Amino acid sequence: MLERQLDGGFVPGVLAVLARRGDVHVEATGALAFEGAGSTVPMAGDTIVRMTSMTKPIVAACAMTLVEDCTLRLDDPVDEFLPELADMRVLADPGGPLEDTVPAARAVTLRDLLTFTFGSGVVPAEPGTVPIADALELEDAPLDEWVGRLGALPLVHQPGERWLYQTGSVVTGALIARATGRSFGQALQERLFEPLGMKDTAFSVSADRLDRMATAYERDSAPTGEAVVADHPDGRWSVPPTLEDGGGGLVSTADDYLAFASMLLAGGTYRGERVLSRPSVTLMTSDHLTPAQRAVSGFRPGYFDTTSWGFGVGVVTDRTHLGPSAGSYGWNGFFGTSWYNDPAEDLTAILILQRAHAGDPQLPLQKDFWTSVYQAIDD
Repeated sequence: MLERQLDGGFVPGVLAVLARRGDVHVEATGALAFEGAGSTVPMAGDTIVRMTSMTKPIVAACAMTLVEDCTLRLDDPVDEFLPELADMRVLADPGGPLEDTVPAARAVTLRDLLTFTFGSGVVPAEPGTVPIADALELEDAPLDEWVGRLGALPLVHQPGERWLYQTGSVVTGALIARATGRSFGQALQERLFEPLGMKDTAFSVSADRLDRMATAYERDSAPTGEAVVADHPDGRWSVPPTLEDGGGGLVSTADDYLAFASMLLAGGTYRGERVLSRPSVTLMTSDHLTPAQRAVSGFRPGYFDTTSWGFGVGVVTDRTHLGPSAGSYGWNGFFGTSWYNDPAEDLTAILILQRAHAGDPQLPLQKDFWTSVYQAIDD
């Protein structure tokens, strides 16, 4: 199944990791790039890739470490650490002018940020048609400055009212930085990456590791739909970013992400060391949305029919295909990466590739991956 992707020219290389009941199986084929030096380097467990939205679960887990040590509380207002989000205004009409607002009914909390219900996020709309959608296309800036720009805009919905994608994870990063007195990246390093041995996970790739970084591709706008380069190893992630983006800024490897996923599946422990409490993992991976909160237009039609949201992770509510069981949790990344833990099967599965899913709806490769994983279960 993986080799078919290479034969068809969809990606130069792809890797799958399956871990179940103590056994780990890695299946890799192809190379890091179609062209250049990367075309001779095979895909491997230590290949560095852009995880993009698979950053979100890591951010939520880090936030839970601060809840556990009582630095943060889930239902306290975030105003103490993020005064930019105090006394927010809310659009009277989500599609209306930015000046037509009403007061927020209550303060924003960490729970709102983790469940993506704090009132702001991605608003699907054609450019120039919805004022707040255009305004929320914020340029990268240092995290403090970025939060200030966000706080100057009205919320789209009242806190706790609706689910909106993406922005809650970026704001959570700023909250973690303020609450720890460290940079966001330093806090992640100290609280998760070092305890889990995630040595290649960061917001950028150092020069001595660029030879292990895969090239990222996207679909050509031409009718052929061929893969064209979206980012070279010496591109965006080769230097420290202006914005340490909790919504999608991390690079990582299959080896590193397996350590993170294994910790969650084991109830918060990794190699005998506790990183999170079991109740924290249970809380993080439970369904936290009401039907009204899931009533979102524009996000993957039909997605919320079988999946909901926990803290930074999608949570499967109904199994309707050959794939993750109800109660499974995980997420996908813009460049085709995918991960889910299935507690009912004691299974972790990770797919690693670097091709943007934009223009390739739902990535047929991902559907075939989950089918292949689950048809192989034989017990």
